[in-house]
Amino acid sequence: MSATDAIVVGGGLVGVAIAHGLQRQGLAVALLDEGDVAHRASRGNFGLVWVQSKGIGAPHYQRWTRDSAAEWPALAATLREATGIDPALHQPGGVTLCLSEAELAERAESLARLRRESGNAGYEYRLLDPAALREMLPGLGPRVVGGSYTPYDGHASPLHLLRALHTAFRDAGGAYHPNTTVATLRPAPHDFAVEAAGTTLRAPRLVLAAGLGNAALAPLVGLSAPLRPERGQIIVTERAAPVLPMPLVNIRQTGEGSLLIGNSAEEAGFDTLTQSPPVLRDMARRAVLCFPWIAGLNVVRAWSALRVMSPDGRPIYDQSERFPGAFLATCHSGVTLAAAHARLLAPMIAAGALTTAMSPFGAGRFDVQNAA
Repeated sequence: MSATDAIVVGGGLVGVAIAHGLQRQGLAVALLDEGDVAHRASRGNFGLVWVQSKGIGAPHYQRWTRDSAAEWPALAATLREATGIDPALHQPGGVTLCLSEAELAERAESLARLRRESGNAGYEYRLLDPAALREMLPGLGPRVVGGSYTPYDGHASPLHLLRALHTAFRDAGGAYHPNTTVATLRPAPHDFAVEAAGTTLRAPRLVLAAGLGNAALAPLVGLSAPLRPERGQIIVTERAAPVLPMPLVNIRQTGEGSLLIGNSAEEAGFDTLTQSPPVLRDMARRAVLCFPWIAGLNVVRAWSALRVMSPDGRPIYDQSERFPGAFLATCHSGVTLAAAHARLLAPMIAAGALTTAMSPFGAGRFDVQNAA
């Protein structure tokens, strides 16, 4: 039996960001990664660091997302210094384009509500007409009637981020267990024994960060993770000269020059082996209406991946009352919230309890909603 300070189950962006953060708090950490049999949401991520539109009706989520965006430069600098791997953070703000007056009116209403709900924290945004947008975005199409800009947004490379976090974790002495599925979990307050791949690990802290796998693991420690998969698809074009100076909610240009086109949502169960041509067509059509020059680019590949969705689409962060020391972390914004997980959430877990500000993220909110 191997003893350590914390066991983190889940080697994707959520799990490794927390493991990295716990390690920076001085804890010895074991990270269990199920491997390629897992659904691997992190590898299919679009790569946005996105605040715009997050947290309508949930000021705590808005604050959490903005806090993460604010912590991202420090996370990127730490990873570059520790590993030499650049997560490719580019944070110039972001734009959402509207193709009808109805879309623009809805956008204005949503952003005004976000500002109202932010209270003293404020919420900075601008609604832009086509002329202002054309000054920001070369090649904008005539169908665009307006859009919105917020300064908090940006994008990064999910694969570079994942590699940097894993490298930093291992290089600092973290115990990485690849291709490891939890076979047995024996919980007790501040004492968790996990059997996996023929090894038993023991620690006073346990973090469940296994994405959709949390649905089955959470009840073992007296927690609940009502999660479902939501499929998203992404189109990747050939490389082009740098054109887009900032990301959009549905289009971004990578550092290598490829354009990524996305922002779809389907209820398709756990199917990531097939793709939906009508969905791909609609994504491509909207991108070309926004920027007609995209029609001249070749598509080189496309893929689908699963988001980890709670009933209200917001993260779940929880701690077990029955088995103190057990924590749950799950969200569909692994890139956006990576900095919050590493630099804000991990210190709470290291200290042994989530702060009261995190209580609205608990899964108990769904019991209240169901009762109502």
